[in-house]
Amino acid sequence: MKKILAINPGSTSTKIAVFEDANLVMNHTIRHSVEELSPFPKAIDQLDYRRQLVLKTLADKGIPFEFDAIIGRGGLLRPIPGGVYEVNEQMVYDLYHAKRDHACNLGALIAYNLAREIKNCPAFMADPGVVDEMHEIARVTGSPLMPRITTWHALNQRAIGRRYAKDLSAKLGKKIKYEELNLIICHLGGGISVGAHSGGKCIDVNNALDGEGPFSPERAGTLPSGALIDLCYSGRYTQHELKKRICGKAGLAAHLGTVSCPEIEERIANGDEHAKLVLDAMTYQVAKAVGALTPALFGKVDAILVTGGIAYSEYVTTQLIERIKHIAPVAIYPGEDELEALALNALGALTGEMPINTYTSLEAAPWATADAQLN
Repeated sequence: MKKILAINPGSTSTKIAVFEDANLVMNHTIRHSVEELSPFPKAIDQLDYRRQLVLKTLADKGIPFEFDAIIGRGGLLRPIPGGVYEVNEQMVYDLYHAKRDHACNLGALIAYNLAREIKNCPAFMADPGVVDEMHEIARVTGSPLMPRITTWHALNQRAIGRRYAKDLSAKLGKKIKYEELNLIICHLGGGISVGAHSGGKCIDVNNALDGEGPFSPERAGTLPSGALIDLCYSGRYTQHELKKRICGKAGLAAHLGTVSCPEIEERIANGDEHAKLVLDAMTYQVAKAVGALTPALFGKVDAILVTGGIAYSEYVTTQLIERIKHIAPVAIYPGEDELEALALNALGALTGEMPINTYTSLEAAPWATADAQLN
């Protein structure tokens, strides 16, 4: 039996879980208040603070500090193919010097620091948001200055793809692998990413962080470029303020002052026509994104999978299914469990089911540079 510690740092929390093989033993969320984080100018400065809290939580829960592997959430590295990576010194260096400072950069670093204290315990990272397996044709835009790049929910999308393959195998009574399926997977959360999966890779997906694809609870998605340029030169906003208008103060938050779908649905039930229009428009844009990806799979779509927190909303999923069910069967997997996804990746690496990849420095195609991806 393999004992695995999974670590998922977020902006105001550090989620940890202990698994024995695929069985959950302990799950806990460490909350971080603004006051507690205020002494740290950058997220990367919180490394030792969060590491100590992980150790304290394990001790408080009576979990012995003995693991076969420790896996952390992936950070904002250079673009890499999906899969499991053993954390090495090059990855540690790149995370410390990442162009974008974010709490997700701490996951692999905490795992690496903790694993070094245990004999023969590897530290892993799997499917970070910068996974890039897009076909070359999908990168080209109308401007050579701005090729398409990806920042998306790689960990959850790929985990849901594998989960659907397992469910399909049970239904059909024969082994079906995720790598054998053509899938369109929609992650509906604070950001929305819609990806075309084929041969075990996501061959096309929107940049769910920096302004591409459907708008979401807090992100603007694709905007009219001419109007955006005019706004940039209007003098009304600073560069930082405009960035927040793309990611943060955008989407449902900008239109309706909330990111809560249940709250918006209550407003709709009470006759708020504007709230209905905006939520319906977001759902409509997701459906359009699904349809737009069918050429990536030459129209051969085995299933469309819908996941993320918004997938709990029957209001949204019912409308979405009506618009896309003609393309392929639709399966709903509400929520996301990144800790379980991390643990299953680590287990697959330990058992040999998944290859362990080696992270190297900038040895990728010319477009895959840290500046191009992370600025």
